[in-house]
Amino acid sequence: ALPGNFLTPASYRSEVARLARKLGWRMRFFGRAALERLGAGAFLAVTQAHDAQAGIVQLSYRPGRTRAAARVALVGKGVCFDTGGVNLKSHRSMLDMHTDMGGSAVALAVLEALTTLEVPFAVDAWLALAENQIGPRAYKPQDVVRAANGTTIQVIHSDAEGRMILADTLTLAGRARPQLILDYATLTSACVGALSERYAGVFTNRPELRAVLENAGVASGERVWNFPMDADFDSDLESRVADVMQCAPDSKGDHILAARFLQRFVPADIAWAHIDLAPAQRSGGLGHVTTDITGFGVRYSLNLLIDSGILDRLATR
Repeated sequence: ALPGNFLTPASYRSEVARLARKLGWRMRFFGRAALERLGAGAFLAVTQAHDAQAGIVQLSYRPGRTRAAARVALVGKGVCFDTGGVNLKSHRSMLDMHTDMGGSAVALAVLEALTTLEVPFAVDAWLALAENQIGPRAYKPQDVVRAANGTTIQVIHSDAEGRMILADTLTLAGRARPQLILDYATLTSACVGALSERYAGVFTNRPELRAVLENAGVASGERVWNFPMDADFDSDLESRVADVMQCAPDSKGDHILAARFLQRFVPADIAWAHIDLAPAQRSGGLGHVTTDITGFGVRYSLNLLIDSGILDRLATR
């Protein structure tokens, strides 16, 4: 929760590099030139107003000396400051937007914990580091951009930037062929409105995992609630000029529509869960955590990945 002038995409990457050296992770950075070559137009649209050395960081943990592909990919939204872009946020809504990188912090902390515990499976973390700024080059409503998997996106609202940068990051994570992708993001106010800051919203492309996902929340004390993911929600994102709208013009069910949008960038044969971190920040803390910044999602993920048997379940399918 460092101030936005201290924690920028560039300084964040430097801190991540220090951790990578300390913990023995392989680190790779996809900057603007690399993302242009990959056709990551959704990520680049968000960052074109104020690049600030934005990009996607890949961190790799491998147990022992194995070079096996990652069984788990952790994907995190790392917007170091979010003005809302040309759809500018109000004062109160913008005040704490230096914490909009909370999803990436959770992914990073989960990777650090799994490394410290020396888990026997390979893990990659993908951190989408950016700022959503306003300026003469800022992306704007009705722009049409193409994501790295070829999907064209009609921009509706510049403050729905999180799903844009995650779209390309999920695409890259999926190309590495993990068994399971978990993504973390302080993504929607709609999820806060639905659950308050006591529960996180969880969404998955595997209905049979819903009980496992919720039970991990009960066991860890970091509670989650499964939201519907029915295909007919996609009708609210139908576009006349692109493959999909970034979000709906109104805000009804935006947390669900955001998840339906993100699913388009995850290969159908890879299990995926999206965690909308409504409890990332809560006045007075949450449960045993007494600070406003809760770190919600780390303990949950350790229970899910180590104690719930989810990886064994996926391996037998």
